[in-house]
Amino acid sequence: MVLEIAILNVAAGREAEFEAAFHQASKIIASMQGYVSHQLQHCIETPSQYALLVNWATLEDHTQGFRGSAQYQEWRTLLHHFYDPFPTVEHYTLITENRAS
Repeated sequence: MVLEIAILNVAAGREAEFEAAFHQASKIIASMQGYVSHQLQHCIETPSQYALLVNWATLEDHTQGFRGSAQYQEWRTLLHHFYDPFPTVEHYTLITENRAS
């Protein structure tokens, strides 16, 4: 599994509008081949910043499948105009995981 992490800096004052659009966009990403799960986290210290965490089966499911799809164009239309600056997206693989007992 591959974890996509994107730090999303939303234009100040547009947070509620972004969250509503993201709720709509969530249906798009969740329908994609190789999609496993996602979370949108809101930063406590920086109110206009979010972290998007998406689990994909493979890197290609995100970089080729999703980004190369018509659905990505719809995602882009819904969300990309909120970002200032445009987010950096990176991908990670799990080395270790611990959980409280």
